[in-house]
Amino acid sequence: SQAAKMKLKHNINPVLLQFINFIVLVYSLVTYIPWYILSGSKQAIAKAKQVKARPVNNKPWGAYRSVNSLHCLASVLYPGCDTLDKVFKYAKTKYKDKKLLGTREILKEEDEIQPSGKVFKKVILGKYTWLSYEDVYIKAVNFGNGLAVLGQQPKTNIAIFCETRAEWMIAAQACFMCNYQLVTLYATLGGPAIVHGLNETEVTTIITSKELMQTKLKEIVSQVPLLQHIITVDGKPTMWSEFPKGVIVHTMASVQAMGAKADTGNKQPSRPVPSDIAVIMYTSGSTGIPKGVMISHCNIIAGITGMAERIPNLGEKDIYIGYLPLAHVLELSAELVCLSHGCRIGYSSPQTLADQSSKIKKGSKGDVTTLKPTLMAAVPEIMDRIYKNVMNKVNEMTSFQRNLFILAYNYKMEQISKGYTTPLCDSLIFRKVRMLLGGKIRILLCGGAPLSAATQRFMNICFCCPVGQGYGLTESAGAGTITEVWDYTTGRVGAPLVCCEIKLMNWEEGGYYNTDKPYPRGEILIGGQNVTVGYYKNEARTRKDFTVDENGQRWLHTGDIGEFHHDGCLKIIDRKKDLVKLQAGEYVSLGKVEAALKNLPLVDNICAYASSFHSYVIGFVVPNQKELAELARKKGFKGTWEEICNSPEMEKEVLKVLAEAAMAANLEKFEIPVKIRLSPDPWTPETGLVTDAFKLKRKELTAFYQMDIDRMYGKNVK
Repeated sequence: SQAAKMKLKHNINPVLLQFINFIVLVYSLVTYIPWYILSGSKQAIAKAKQVKARPVNNKPWGAYRSVNSLHCLASVLYPGCDTLDKVFKYAKTKYKDKKLLGTREILKEEDEIQPSGKVFKKVILGKYTWLSYEDVYIKAVNFGNGLAVLGQQPKTNIAIFCETRAEWMIAAQACFMCNYQLVTLYATLGGPAIVHGLNETEVTTIITSKELMQTKLKEIVSQVPLLQHIITVDGKPTMWSEFPKGVIVHTMASVQAMGAKADTGNKQPSRPVPSDIAVIMYTSGSTGIPKGVMISHCNIIAGITGMAERIPNLGEKDIYIGYLPLAHVLELSAELVCLSHGCRIGYSSPQTLADQSSKIKKGSKGDVTTLKPTLMAAVPEIMDRIYKNVMNKVNEMTSFQRNLFILAYNYKMEQISKGYTTPLCDSLIFRKVRMLLGGKIRILLCGGAPLSAATQRFMNICFCCPVGQGYGLTESAGAGTITEVWDYTTGRVGAPLVCCEIKLMNWEEGGYYNTDKPYPRGEILIGGQNVTVGYYKNEARTRKDFTVDENGQRWLHTGDIGEFHHDGCLKIIDRKKDLVKLQAGEYVSLGKVEAALKNLPLVDNICAYASSFHSYVIGFVVPNQKELAELARKKGFKGTWEEICNSPEMEKEVLKVLAEAAMAANLEKFEIPVKIRLSPDPWTPETGLVTDAFKLKRKELTAFYQMDIDRMYGKNVK
């Protein structure tokens, strides 16, 4: 079984193991009946086995809908709240004095010199200070009015290029109220991509931070001729002489002060209608230059309506930690779900998230420890990192501690696969691991890329909570599917949300058909009010990716390949763009190869590559420094980190490990990488080789490693 494959290996004496298994059996029998009666798990087990979605007709191409929206798709969160400004006004009235947005104060900043001579900035942070719903509403109204004083007109574009923080959400709410179209750009985008987004949308105003203005905007502002106003959310920068004439810098506070003084009595504000564009979201995209996705008010509201329905008991007791880029549809949607349900949102960053994070001074507390969130969103890259860190710590334990952890881990895995809970293991064994995320997490939401079964099961076991795997695209306002909290199966992304329907379209080239048995397979098409308007100033691409059927229903052609299981849950099995035909005619799914190998302790990241002009697969690997250094030591190889990575001898050793894992994962012989390049440098969004959600940018990686590709395919390299 899949659970047996994911179990951890121990080295306990067989006789002792039999005795321990007997004790566990007795404990399970004694506690089963009271647990079954008191925990309410009977209902949870029944729900897990229920059909979650059904096709609306008996045709193979018929769309699947959630059983909760078979007859009518949901599109509105609250009656009459059909635009985002109305949703916020409703929430402000209902939760007026409740805390909404929280930020930690910086008590001290200092430079820490590393043994290598590098200087790392470290911070000591204080408590969270909070703005209430009423506070945020007033700040947003004033900011919106202040932007009008600066000349911003309804239905015109305004850009935000800023890290995830309270001011981002305040600025967004101001734009939603005044019907300004918010252009979002990732803080990690490269210069040319930022220039492209700003010029294509013809913005005259950009909202940013002091740091991003100094590090990113300063270099490119002369290439954005229409720019007139730069608004910094965190005070005025010290250096300003380099900026061109005609560009005025304001602080957010000064614009809010203008708005508070402005006479808006006679002027009727231009409120949005549901079809108006709320956000033009530039996707960092795994291919080519970024595309601006036009998302209307009704698209976002339909999307967050569907998402909220999958989170049970969502409300005022919940605290969400916001640290992913708000320019990403997953984070923006998650925060809007929280804002509309009375939850608190405490802001963080990947550098300050945990006690061990890079910017947190040793001995002081990271954001999760201080905030103790109940809800958290994460991309698989972050979950994989947590998984590897904990497993490395387990390997460093004494033999007794390690075996105790492994026994508890394997026992809990068995119980979870049956739908049971393990309160004793949770409190005695996994409590310490759970504290890494604050100790109160009740649901982890995962999206942005596929999550491996091993990592998902690890998060279920060690953090004692369900992992809601989601599937959605910027083009579907982030909404598509999310697994239900009592569904503990792995490798699937759940049933369609109540706001949309999903159908599978035949893809002959890949050999996927919606008549396949036992499961219908094909390209995933998403339909519903959450499906967006299209790409900004890109009609040709809009026509290619979006279609409208005879009933007026709008459909998004995702390019992902899925299969529907008997209970109506979707599994992503392939991607059109990832499929490469080898010279001999075999099809290789690069994503499948990567998924089989990326959870190895030796691998921090991997990109498989194949060419139709050759008969074998190659790969680029970012090795785990600790694991590779240990492997080099065992093989008697001495050298610097770069020398180890550039060594043909070490490439062969790593290939052996990859080949073993590939065979264990049942990859075909032609799918196993034959040659690899070890990369001494990690791939981060800043390098431009991965997106902000840490998805591989294949085009950029191919260009970056072109010389290595030529070498591995035996071409003459000059």
